[in-house]
Order: sequence, then C-alpha cells, then structure tokens
Amino acid sequence: MSPENMIWIALALPLIAVALIAIFGKSPDTRDGCSGTVSGLLFVVVISLAVGVFNGERPEWSLGEMLPGFELAFRVEPLGMLFAIVASGLWILTTAYAVGYMRGHHEKHQTRFFACFAVAIFAALAAAFSANLFTLFVAYELMTISTYPLVTHSGTEEARRGGRIYLGILLSTSIAFFMLAIVWTWSLAGTLDFRLGGILREAYAAGEISDTALGVLMGLFAFGIGKAALMPFHRWLPAAMVAPTPVSALLHAVAVVKVGVFSVLKVCIYIIGLDLLHDSGASLYLAYVAGFTLVVASLVAMTKDNLKARLAYSTIGQLAYITLGAFLATPNSVIGGGMHIAMHAVGKITLFFCAGAIYVAAHKKNISELEGLGRKMPFTFAAFLIASVSIIGLPPGGGAWSKWLLAIGTVESDQLILTAALMVSSLLNIAYLIPIPMRAFMRPKSEGEAVADQSTPEASGRLGWLSQIEEAPLLCVLPLCVTAVGSIALFFAADWIYLVLLPITVSP
Repeated sequence: MSPENMIWIALALPLIAVALIAIFGKSPDTRDGCSGTVSGLLFVVVISLAVGVFNGERPEWSLGEMLPGFELAFRVEPLGMLFAIVASGLWILTTAYAVGYMRGHHEKHQTRFFACFAVAIFAALAAAFSANLFTLFVAYELMTISTYPLVTHSGTEEARRGGRIYLGILLSTSIAFFMLAIVWTWSLAGTLDFRLGGILREAYAAGEISDTALGVLMGLFAFGIGKAALMPFHRWLPAAMVAPTPVSALLHAVAVVKVGVFSVLKVCIYIIGLDLLHDSGASLYLAYVAGFTLVVASLVAMTKDNLKARLAYSTIGQLAYITLGAFLATPNSVIGGGMHIAMHAVGKITLFFCAGAIYVAAHKKNISELEGLGRKMPFTFAAFLIASVSIIGLPPGGGAWSKWLLAIGTVESDQLILTAALMVSSLLNIAYLIPIPMRAFMRPKSEGEAVADQSTPEASGRLGWLSQIEEAPLLCVLPLCVTAVGSIALFFAADWIYLVLLPITVSP
C-alpha cells in the first residue's frame, strides 16, 4: 500500500470508530470492543507509515482547495510523525482505561463520550499530518469543539462553568490572534505551506517585515495558540479538570495540549524558520514568558491539595518547557522540545491514570487524604512515583534527556536566567510530586481507616498484606502500569528520537 493511501486510511479510522460507536451505542461491550479494535488498527497503520517517513519519505495527500490558496492538504514529516505515534499509541491505552473508569464509576452518556473522544483523535492526527497553516487551523478548531462535550460531560453547573471558560478562552485567542497571524503570514509569503527553513525568509530579506513586526507576529502565534497554555491564557486548563479523568488524560497527554505545543513548534520551524527566529531574536521575549510560566505554574501547583488541580498546573509548567525550546530556536532546544512532547505525554498520562484509579478505588480527590493508601494500592502509587521521576527529569525517566537538551539550548543561547528557571522549576517539580507517593507509602493510615482495616477478617488472614490490596478495576490499573514502564523505556529510546527529529533542524 502506498504511503499516500496510508495517510487517508489513518485519518479515516477514527471517523469509522465514531460511526461504529454510534451504531452499537446500546450494546456497551460491542461499542467498546469496536473502539479498542479501531484504535489498535490505527496504531498499526501509523507505525507502518512511520517506517517510510523516518527513512526520508515525505508522503502527501490533498483534499483540494476550500478557497483560492487555502488547501486542505496533508504531508507527513518527522515531528508530525512522532506526535501521531504518541497520540495513536496512547489512544489504545486511554480507551482501555476509559472503559474501566467509566464503568467502575457508573458514568452516564458513555456512547457520546467515546464518540467525541474518537473525533478528538481524528483532529490530533489531522494536525500532525497538516501540510499548511490552514489545515492545522481547521484541525485545531475541530479539537476545541469536539472536546467541549467531554469537558462538560457530567452536566453539573461546575462542569458547564468550566466548559464556558474552556471554550471561551480557546476560541477567543484563536480568532483574535491565531487567525490574524495566519492572514498576516499569507499577505507576506503568498503561501501557508509548511516549508523547512520557513516561508518568511524572502519577505524578511526584502524588508517587508522588520524585527519588531516579526516579534509581534510571533506573539500573535504564541498567544493565539491558546492550547499551549502560556500565561496569562492558561485558565482554561485548570477549569477543564471538572471533566472525568479519561478526559483529563486526553487533555494533558494524548491530544489537546499537545496540539498546542506541536503547533508552536511547527510555526517556529516551518513558518518563521529557526535561522531567522534565532538571528532576529524575535521570539526571545516569548522565551522569557515561557520561563516565567514554568516557574509560576510550579509554584501554584505546590499550593493545590486537589490532586487533579496540582497535575493541571504541573502540565502548564511542562508545556512551557516545550514552548521555551521552540522560542530559543537552537537545534538542541527544538529537538528537546519535540522530545518532551513524547516524554511528558507518557509520564503525565500515567499520573492522571493514577489519579482516576485512586478516585475509583478509594473515592479520594485530595492529596491530604492519601495517608497509607499506598499499601492498599501499591501498583498505582508505584506507577505514580515512576512517572513523577520522569516528569521531574531524573534518570531513568525519559524526561531526563528532553530537559537536558532544553538546558543545553539555554546555555547555547547565553540565556543563563532561563537555565536557572529550568533548574528551579525541576526542583519545584520534586517538591510538588514526590510527597504524593511518599505520603501514600510512608505516612500511617488515618485513624478511621486503621480501625476499619483491623476489623476486616482478611487483614489477619494467611495472605497478610496481599489481602489488603484494593486496587481499581484491572482495566484502570493495567494501562497505568504500561505507561509507567513506557516512561522508563523512553529513557533508553532517547537517542533514536533524537535522530528522528534531527532533520527538522537542518536548513535546506
């Protein structure tokens, strides 16, 4: 099968999943089986496509022009391919986890949930394979709209309020800033196609855009791509935590925020161009905005007792690492940012899986309530610890390598203040993540739970501590164990990812 055909097959599979989910909505087992089967098929197709792309192929497929010069077209390059592998691979695990969570928590409207989830995966793949800014913008907006019903899934007033914030910030930033940046780019370059080395070099060389104007354009892109969650346009992300945990996993790891930082990287590499961006210094002020965001978000995370709220602010900080790498525009910083997309995705989805498993099994949302729970849920909290190590940037977690490259990028750019910001943020990562599993494993149980355990006959049975394990359903626990192992596996796969992303830093 030709690579071009594999592009449209990969894009079609999530839409086929939507149809099957709707058809078999009244038969949960068949519906969930279809969702899992299609997600597995999609991953196989994506991996098959990746083999050629990583060997130098750049397959293309076009749907045609919607308006003169505005074409819906797809072209697969290494950064998009890496994002597609992450999104399609984690869809399999998130689907399995969502089945266990939604059934274990007796959630309503599960058919709508899985259908919207599949549409979001389609949007993620469309963005990953986009050949121009117009296609990326359409996929970006579809992602926003398709995930709104997921954010408001519970239907409570709190969920509706969170959904309004989510939709309001993301739509307003994209319309006010992102769309304006796209029109401005079109007027300067006469094209919106992604091109290695950027499409604005000729306009800059001809004096059609100054360094100051280029900085303004870069700011429109940075803040218009609201899903990158740069402060002050970050409030949508904590507001969206009212959604069920599988949605939080989608938001923070599989699709939504990754579309944001991926879009920022695509703009820096293929629209502005790394050489132009670095030489003009047009995005240096945005690198400091990212540095501010990653430190302040980490400080705010330390104040949150609600586990999902703490993880939400952690995500804001971790996304800033990626945007920082893009704005520094050095080869190491850009590769580090691209690598951190994969490293953070696997680590953060593990943390949210763990948060959901804790809620399903123990009905606890707050960190202050987790004393001694690690002895009841050892697999969950061991996975949480492993993923935390990766997010912090310590071996043997995959995040160690991406953060190392980002730090090298700050040194190469002579931005030692940003180097310090990275170090301070990583120390704060330790302060707000490690106490969670330590509290669960090391602190004694609360008095009420200790009495309840003593009154349980099994507690003194022949199986000892094994009889006290009360994990979430298997479909919740197994995915988080797999992703925890994946966080370590990425540590050893870092050199391969580096070589995969190296071509995007080489100017033609």
